[in-house]
Amino acid sequence: MCPMENPSVDRQFADPRLAALYDRLHPLSPVIRDFYLPPMLAAPAVLDVGCGTGALLKAARAAGHRGRLCGLDPAPAMLAVARARADVEWTEGDAASMRFEREFDLAVMSGHAFQALRTDAAIGAALAALRRALKPTGRLIFDTRNPGARAWERWTPEHAVELRDADGTRVRVTLEVVAPFDGRRVVFLETYSGPHWSEPLASRCELRFCDARELGEFLGQAGFLIEAQFGDFDRSALAPASPEILTLARLTAQAGSRPPG
Repeated sequence: MCPMENPSVDRQFADPRLAALYDRLHPLSPVIRDFYLPPMLAAPAVLDVGCGTGALLKAARAAGHRGRLCGLDPAPAMLAVARARADVEWTEGDAASMRFEREFDLAVMSGHAFQALRTDAAIGAALAALRRALKPTGRLIFDTRNPGARAWERWTPEHAVELRDADGTRVRVTLEVVAPFDGRRVVFLETYSGPHWSEPLASRCELRFCDARELGEFLGQAGFLIEAQFGDFDRSALAPASPEILTLARLTAQAGSRPPG
């Protein structure tokens, strides 16, 4: 096993060798940046839950955000990459463990971080913590893959990706589903191979998929009201087979008036 302090963190995030490849494998695309940055730049204090290497917060700072930017992630290896930029607040932890109270105008969960909440209880605990972290007028924006698009059907070795590491060495990344969609979750292996390693490095990953109805139920129970949902980062309408479910929500008046806790 790779060195990790939190056994719930997937190896691709916990192993420093793999964390160093994350931004090369999943670069922040212009369309994703353009979806998230305007509301982030308009918010004096922003919390990024599951911030990973911090690419989105770094982009916000580079674009001129002068207020508080805070990134939260449970993987020390990912935060080690994020901390290359010192003018952002980086905090180790998961969503449910947050102890912020009415400190942020906006919370975001990008990079499908919401899907790392694998159970109903985990989703409920995370949303409750987010409710406490937000000011009464706070908003939440997050993305999650639409189960109707059945993205996991393309997670096969035939769709392998090749990239170069910091030394220019070729690395091959393959996906293979090992437990197909059961109505809620998909389990797959993400395998990295390259001349730097004597054997391939495999990360077992499990993702939760929620449709729009389920998301609405979870958000409503946690005191959030959905303002809008889109089917992709270009703000196209949400359809049954849209690749994404992008959700913009705000606290309800009742939730905003509750005491923290």
